[in-house]
Amino acid sequence: MRKWTGIAAGLMLAACTGQAFAAAPTEQQVRQLMDVVGMGRMLSQMNSQMAGVMQSALPCVPASYWQGFVDANATNQLIGRMVPVYQKHFTSEDIDGLLKFYRSPLGQKVITQMPATMAEGMQIGKQWGQERGQQMIAQLQTQGTLNPQGQCPASGAAAKPTPAPPAATKKK
Repeated sequence: MRKWTGIAAGLMLAACTGQAFAAAPTEQQVRQLMDVVGMGRMLSQMNSQMAGVMQSALPCVPASYWQGFVDANATNQLIGRMVPVYQKHFTSEDIDGLLKFYRSPLGQKVITQMPATMAEGMQIGKQWGQERGQQMIAQLQTQGTLNPQGQCPASGAAAKPTPAPPAATKKK
């Protein structure tokens, strides 16, 4: 019986150890995934948008500076910093599965449709948040917590200090 218990424990340890030490993806695998999903293109667009905002905020900086600021090297540096994050959270097998998916017709559809899907979702979320905010203000106004302008009143129930709890009576 002890022999079988030892074998079972050994098998369990081997199974758990195998799962815990799954191979991390190589840098090349992660970079392939980022290439397939268009990460470099997305980051480059974000970098250009950021430069545009900064250029508007800093008109004294010459346009030639901003042209040099937006370069492929900066995008590659950022991707290089992101590789270890993917290596930390995904196994080599995970990355292979993601590559297979994103190279498939459905994966390509996800890549092409996700920006529009996310933009529409953000608009819906923004509208929902505004509606919820209006509902909250109306409810708090009805309760008298907020005044008709949607602000905390200078005096009244909301501004009154909370009374201290009654002192415990001492038994004599």
